[in-house]
Amino acid sequence: MSNFILTDRKTDYLLPPSVDDWLTQDHLARFVVEVVDGLDLSHLSRQYAGRGSKAHHPATLLAILVYGYCTGVFSSRKLEMATYDSVAFRYIAAGSHPDHDTLATFRRRFIDELAGLFVQVLEMAREMRLLKLGTVCLDGTKIHANASRHSALSHGHIVKLEDQLKQEVQELLALAEQADTANIPDGMSLPKELKLREDRLAAMAAAKAKIAARAQERYTREKAEFDEKMAKRQVKEQETGKKPRGKAPAAPQPGVRDSDQINLTDEESRIMPVAGGGFEQCYNAQAGVDADTMLVVAVTLTQATNDKQQVQPILKVLQDQAPRLGDAHTLIADTGYCSDANVKACEEAKMEPLIAVACQDHHPHWRERFTEPAPLAEDATPMQAMVHRLSTVAGRAAYAVRKQTVEPVFGIIKSVLGFRQFSLRGLRKVTGEWNLVCLAWNVKRMAVLRPKVG
Repeated sequence: MSNFILTDRKTDYLLPPSVDDWLTQDHLARFVVEVVDGLDLSHLSRQYAGRGSKAHHPATLLAILVYGYCTGVFSSRKLEMATYDSVAFRYIAAGSHPDHDTLATFRRRFIDELAGLFVQVLEMAREMRLLKLGTVCLDGTKIHANASRHSALSHGHIVKLEDQLKQEVQELLALAEQADTANIPDGMSLPKELKLREDRLAAMAAAKAKIAARAQERYTREKAEFDEKMAKRQVKEQETGKKPRGKAPAAPQPGVRDSDQINLTDEESRIMPVAGGGFEQCYNAQAGVDADTMLVVAVTLTQATNDKQQVQPILKVLQDQAPRLGDAHTLIADTGYCSDANVKACEEAKMEPLIAVACQDHHPHWRERFTEPAPLAEDATPMQAMVHRLSTVAGRAAYAVRKQTVEPVFGIIKSVLGFRQFSLRGLRKVTGEWNLVCLAWNVKRMAVLRPKVG
């Protein structure tokens, strides 16, 4: 008698007659369907004209996308195959098989509406008593654009290439004027080669124009910041009667720099430094995470490399969502967000800022963990008051929540779900896809929290 389980591929088996019997009751796919069915998708369904063959319902396509992003399946072609190969996707699609073009078109067409759906999911979490806003931890992460950094050209390199291409065009034109074509290599078409170089020159001229427009925007922004700094120095000099200490800020220079770059595949992405060293073509994705539940409650996306200017956009998102989700009372962020303007913005938004002013020691002396600072001066500035809060035992304990809240969310999204590169291109579409990623994370997290709350 054999001690092995018999492998019989000839016996016919039948799946349960109802798709409702295919999965366990606590399966994530069931929860995704429940959440999507609870969303108001009327603004999506109204955009279908009703002509031609019947379309797949937006709820079905959205549930497929959300479950795909929850489980690390982002490609529309892989999502299509999953409706054949995966029991969970078969359950969501109810035996139908939307093709990859339908799924990709749906994602591109309704990418702007995903922000509203993101808030609807958070409202659902609040109704389920899974979310009660209090402390929000803010951080950012670089996510690769759907473009290679090798497709980026600097202004200085474009100028060199233009000179080379113009010289080649002149050589080809000289060959075309010659009656004797013996010097032309076999298989070479002069009109084709000329058109190829003319098209490249036209693309480079357009790229130079866009770089020049960006340079003008940069100069306008830097000039406004410079004027503000000089005005503050002048006011301080008038108040104290002394020349301010330190070197005066340098005036920005107008015009294009040779190092200014543009990517020919996704011109709105930027080359950014990434963790571990090196540079990649990326976007800077921001997320505010609720400290108690690890639900993402506010998202933004920017082309800026650093995080210094990202506090106020997140505060605006939280304030806009406050009538529907409630008010947050504390904002925690690392030293990359620290500035006087950001601290004042938190105070104006009636949120207590806990933003690190410098990198903290990983191994402080044990006495520091139990030592309280001297009393705060009565005329302390908002920045000094925040530094005092961070140096207290309670402040240090509150700030320590950040590294176990927002950083694990980014780690799971990138390393467990595998979302390290956007599928879409352009700032508007990429922002919508980041909303979809965080929406899927929230649904996945709500499925975990639900049994704990009851």
